[in-house]
Amino acid sequence: MEFNKEELIEILNVLNLEEDIELIDIPQLDLYMDQVIQLFENTLSNSKRNKEDKLLTKTMINNYTKDKLLMPVKNKKYSRNHVILMILIYNLKQSLSISDIKVLFNNIVSNLQQEEKAQIDLASLYSNFLKIKKEQVRNEEEVLSKIINEVEEVGNQGNNKDYESLLLTVLTLVHSANTQRRIAEKIIDKYFI
Repeated sequence: MEFNKEELIEILNVLNLEEDIELIDIPQLDLYMDQVIQLFENTLSNSKRNKEDKLLTKTMINNYTKDKLLMPVKNKKYSRNHVILMILIYNLKQSLSISDIKVLFNNIVSNLQQEEKAQIDLASLYSNFLKIKKEQVRNEEEVLSKIINEVEEVGNQGNNKDYESLLLTVLTLVHSANTQRRIAEKIIDKYFI
């Protein structure tokens, strides 16, 4: 196994981190459950780790509604706001527990259920999230290069240099992800509970 920056940058590029369901891709018309699932599959299928993985299932959607992560559905159709919330849930559940996501969405869901004009513009919030996410994706190559440089500076000298370097890279990436997740959890605990 050969360890080099170019291969790791290629891994980053293969992840399709810039692949998102854009606001313009979400129809203004309400969708049936199967149409929502198809929207996810058509747009985000390249982001799966394995081809057989499911991005969204009927059971997931029903559980999100039952757990009040989504507003109740009307006439078996899901609004644009439902779809946006499902996309956000998809992004969040990779790092946060469903109970943390519920706490985050409690205000949004109750606000969107009110008959008068909602105080939260979910489409605008989602659009802003996508802008920030795209900027973070652009910065990932620099972040990964910095981690690789730090691993190289440590200078593993043994017979398993490549293995040790790859292991250190994985450990560092997971530590970074865990740190960010824990910060997010502390923000939820302090400001949302």
